[in-house]
Amino acid sequence: MIWKNFQNAWYRFGLIFSIFAIIGPTSGLANDVEILRPTTDFSQPEKYELNSAGALTSHNYPNNNAFSQSSPNLSFERELSFKVGNGLFKRLWVSAPASTQTSDGLGPLFNSRSCQRCHIKDGRGRPPSEDLSSDLSTSMVMRLSIPPQTAHQQTLIESGKINAVPEPTYGSQLQNFGIQGHRSEGRIQISYANVPLDLWGGETIYLQKPTYSVTNKGYGAFHPSIMVSPRVAPQMIGLGLLEAIAEKDILTLADPDDTDGDGISGRPNWVWSASLNRTALGRFGLKAGKATMTDQTSAAFSRDIGISSPLHPIAYGDCTEKQPFCQQAPNGNSKHHDNLEASQRVVDLVTFYSRNLAVPARRDVSSEDVLAGKQKFYEAGCISCHVPKFITGRRIRNLPEQQRQLIWPYTDLLLHDMGEGLADNSQEGRASGREWKTPPLWGIGLTKTVSDHTFFLHDGRARNLTEAILWHGGEAEKAKNIFKEMSPADRKNIISFLSSL
Repeated sequence: MIWKNFQNAWYRFGLIFSIFAIIGPTSGLANDVEILRPTTDFSQPEKYELNSAGALTSHNYPNNNAFSQSSPNLSFERELSFKVGNGLFKRLWVSAPASTQTSDGLGPLFNSRSCQRCHIKDGRGRPPSEDLSSDLSTSMVMRLSIPPQTAHQQTLIESGKINAVPEPTYGSQLQNFGIQGHRSEGRIQISYANVPLDLWGGETIYLQKPTYSVTNKGYGAFHPSIMVSPRVAPQMIGLGLLEAIAEKDILTLADPDDTDGDGISGRPNWVWSASLNRTALGRFGLKAGKATMTDQTSAAFSRDIGISSPLHPIAYGDCTEKQPFCQQAPNGNSKHHDNLEASQRVVDLVTFYSRNLAVPARRDVSSEDVLAGKQKFYEAGCISCHVPKFITGRRIRNLPEQQRQLIWPYTDLLLHDMGEGLADNSQEGRASGREWKTPPLWGIGLTKTVSDHTFFLHDGRARNLTEAILWHGGEAEKAKNIFKEMSPADRKNIISFLSSL
C-alpha cells in the first residue's frame, strides 16, 4: 500500500511539470489526434490519466464531499462566485407571500425545495424504497408525456421547438409535493421482480426489473396514452467541461446509420435552446434534452421547484390549465429579482457553481487489477460509446477555466439504443423511447462514498456496477455478452477499473 501511494504521488508530481508542454495553447491538430487515440498499452497508466479533468481535477482526500469541491484553477474572485452559487444551490425556497422576499415563490407544486435536496452532496440520486417506508423520492422524478395528438405538435417536436407533449392535466413532470392548501400530484410507487441471469463460471445474478405506478393522484386520471419516465438525479461533477467540448468533436463520433458496421450508431439529440434562441446539440439530461447549462438550470428551477426565471417566467411552474387553483396562487415575483422569483443573476450564479464542480482524481491508476480491467473494458468495445478522452475548446466565452483541458469523462454525449430492457418508451426531442445519452463515468467509483449507495442507471434499478453492465442491451448487447462470458477474475478487474474512475 505504501509503494502504491508513492507511485501515485510521484505520478501526480510529474504531471505538474509536464502537462502544459503537451496540452498547451500551441499544440497542433495532429498532436491532438495522437493524444486522443485510445491506448493499446495497458502495462502502465497513460500520461495525465490521474487528472480526470485536467486542471479542474480535485486531489482532496475523497470523502463524502468529494463531488462538492471547486475547480482548483478558479481565481480568488471567481471562487467567491462559486461559494455564493453554492449557497443558492442549497437555498430552501418557501411559499409566497413571505417576509423573506428573496426566497419565496416555491411551487405551488414541486418536487424539492432546493437543488441540493435532489442532488444530495452534488451526487447521484436514488429511487424511493419499494415499501415507501422512507420518502427518498425527492431524488427521483417522473417525467410525463403523451404521443403527439396533432400535426402541429408533431411539427414542433420534429423542429426541436418542444421535447415532448406534456400530459394534459399533470404537465411534463409529476410533482409529489404541494404548498399549504394545494394537493400534490401523486406519489411514485415501485415494485420489483427478480430476473435471473447466468454468467460464465457458474455465477447467477438476479437483476431487479421495476414496475412503476402512481398512487394518490391528486387531479384525476392520467391521459389514456400516458408515457412515464422515472429518473434519478445524476451527479453534478464536470458539467462545465462537457459543455466546453467542441460540437464538431462530438458530431465526429456520430454514426446514425452505422456506416462502419460495428453495431454502434450514436446519434446527436438536437433540441431547442432557450438561452441560445436556436436549435442546438443536446448535452445535458439523461436523454441529452438540454443544450446548455443555463438551459438546464432554468428548466430545473421551473419544473422541479416551481421558481420563475428569465427563460421560464411563468411563476406557477409546471401547473396546467386543468389546475386553475395552482395557476392562481400567490407568487414570489419580486423587484429584488427583476420581477421574477429568480433573477438572471441567481441563475448565473447557480449555473457557475454547477459548471465548476471539480472532478476527483483517479485512484489506484497503477494497480495491476485496474490496468487489467481497463484492458478488458477497451477490448470489449465499451469505449465505442464511453469514449475515454477529449480536449476542450481553445476559446470559450465565459468558460476560461474549461479551456484547452485534456479530460477523461468516458462518454460521447450521443444517444444510443439501449434495448427494450431499459426503454421508457418516452420521446424526448429526437431521442426515442429506447435511446439514452451515454453517461460520463468519471467519479462513478465514489458513488458509495458520496451518496451512501450504489444504485445506477437512469432509474437506479441497478444495485451495483455489475448489474448496471448486465442491463445493457441494444447497441451494447455485444459488449454486455462479452462481459457475461468473461472469467470471474476478468469481470472483477473491470469493476476494479470502473471503481477507480
